[in-house]
Amino acid sequence: MASRRSWVRIPSAPPKYSLYGLAKRQARRVLLGQILLKISQGLVMIHLQWRPMPKITFLGAAGTVTGSKYLVEAEGKRLLVDCGLFEGSKQLRQRNWDRLTVDPATIDWVLLTHAHIDHTGYLPRLMRNGYHGPIYANPATRELCELLLPDSAHLQEEDARFAAKKGHTEHKPPLPLYTVPEAQQVLTQFKEIPSNDPFTISPQFSVKPHDAGHILGATWLELTITENGRQTLVVFSGDLGRYNQPILVDPEAPTVADYLLCESTYGDRDHPVGSVADELANIINTTAKRGGAIVIPAFAVDRTQMLMYYLRELQDKQRIPKLPVYVDSPMAIDVTEMYIRHHNDHDLQKQTSLDPLNAGQVHMTRTVEDSKKINDVTSPCIIISASGMITGGRVLHHLARRLPDSRSSVLLVGYQAEGSGGHALLNGAKYLRLYGEEVPVRAQVYEIGQLSAHAGKCELLEWLGGFKAPPKQTFLVHGEPVALNSLRDAIAAKYRWPVTIPEYLQTIQL
Repeated sequence: MASRRSWVRIPSAPPKYSLYGLAKRQARRVLLGQILLKISQGLVMIHLQWRPMPKITFLGAAGTVTGSKYLVEAEGKRLLVDCGLFEGSKQLRQRNWDRLTVDPATIDWVLLTHAHIDHTGYLPRLMRNGYHGPIYANPATRELCELLLPDSAHLQEEDARFAAKKGHTEHKPPLPLYTVPEAQQVLTQFKEIPSNDPFTISPQFSVKPHDAGHILGATWLELTITENGRQTLVVFSGDLGRYNQPILVDPEAPTVADYLLCESTYGDRDHPVGSVADELANIINTTAKRGGAIVIPAFAVDRTQMLMYYLRELQDKQRIPKLPVYVDSPMAIDVTEMYIRHHNDHDLQKQTSLDPLNAGQVHMTRTVEDSKKINDVTSPCIIISASGMITGGRVLHHLARRLPDSRSSVLLVGYQAEGSGGHALLNGAKYLRLYGEEVPVRAQVYEIGQLSAHAGKCELLEWLGGFKAPPKQTFLVHGEPVALNSLRDAIAAKYRWPVTIPEYLQTIQL
C-alpha cells in the first residue's frame, strides 16, 4: 500500500513573497488576518486573508544628502513628506529634471518638516507636473518658503540667462527648472498647521510636530498612519539641530515609534569642540592684517544670523576690528524680522534684546548692482553670501573675484555635499570652476565646523536615546554613504536596533 502523503496547497501569494518568506514571517508585515487550517482527507488547505498595508517610497535623500522626498501610501491615499531639490553633482541635479516615478496628480497632500530648499525646492516643479493639492507647513516654515522658493527660482533664471550669454549649456535655449511666477503660484497652495499640536490631515494620516532645533520653524514629525483600523507610527527626523547653541532651541526628544526615518548628514563624525568665537576672531584678524577679504558662503536663513550674532559679540568685546560687513542676500533683513514674529521658535530674546544683524558697518545689498559694487572694495571686509555649499547664488561672483587673491580667505561654516564647490575647496582644490572658467584658488580656505546647523554623530545618538523602546525598523536617510554606514554601525553597537539604509526609489511595506 502506498504511503499516505500530506500536501500543502497555497493560493497565490502577493508578488515578491515566497512560501518560505510567508512561513518565516508567520504572515507578519504581509498578511493581516488569521491563517485558517482545515485538514480533510490528508490534505492541508491554508486560506490566507490578504489586507493591504501602508508603504513608503524613498523618492530622494536615499544614499545622498539632498532631495528629501518620502511618499507614504495608505488606503489608496498618497502623502508626500518633504519635496526637496537634489543638489551637488551633475548626476544628482539631473534628477530634478527627470519625471517622478509617481504621477504628481495622484498625490493627495504634501507635508513639510522645514523650509530648506533640499526639502522644499521641488514644489514648483511638482505643481508644474500636475500636483494641485494642499502643502501643509507651520507658520514659520510657510513664511520662509515665501522667501526661499521665489529666490530659488530667481537664481535659476539668472543662471539660465548667464548660461545663454556665455554659451555654457547643452540646451538651446537654456531654461530654468522653474520660474518665479511658478514659485509664487505654488505658495498659494500652502496651508498652515500648528507648530507643536496634533493635526489630522485625513482619516489615513495625522501628524504631531516637534521642535527640531535646525532652523526657524524646523520640526521632526510623528506621523500616524491608519489603514484598515490598524495604526502605524512613523517618525520623520527631518533635519536635526544641535544642543546648547545660540539663538535656536534644542531638539525635542522622541519617545516612541514603530518606524523611524533618521537623517545622517554627520553620521560619521562629530563637530569640533573648540570655541567658535576664538576661531572666528583668529581668521578675521589674520586676514585683515594681510589686507584681504573674508568671504563666507552661508545660507541666508539662520546661518547668516548666527554669524552676525558672533560678529556683534566679538566687536562688542573689541576682539576684532569693525570691518565693513556685506550681507549680500536680499532676504536677510526679512528673515530677521521673522524672529520678532516667531519668538517661540528661538531663544534669542533670552540672550539679548538686540537683533542678530546689528554688528557695526553692516551693508545689506538687495540689488544686483549693489552686489557688483562689492567687487570694487579693496580694503579688508567681510562678505556673507549664499549659497552655503557654493552651488549657485551671488557668492559665486565674490569667489571669482577673491579666490585668486592670496591675501583673502574663504570660511566654510556648514555641510558641504559631494559635488559642491564647497566640498571641492575643503578637499584642497587648486582650481574651482565658476561660470565656465577655471578660477585659481590662492585664498586661504578655513572651516568652522561648530557652526553647522546639523547634529553631529554623538548628538544624533543622544537624540535617538530618547526612545523608550526601539523602533521595529530604523531607516537612515539624508546622508552620504560613508556617513550612513558609520551611523548604522554606531546604532547597532550602542542600541542593537535593526537598521536599514534604503536605496533610491525603493518601496518598503510598513
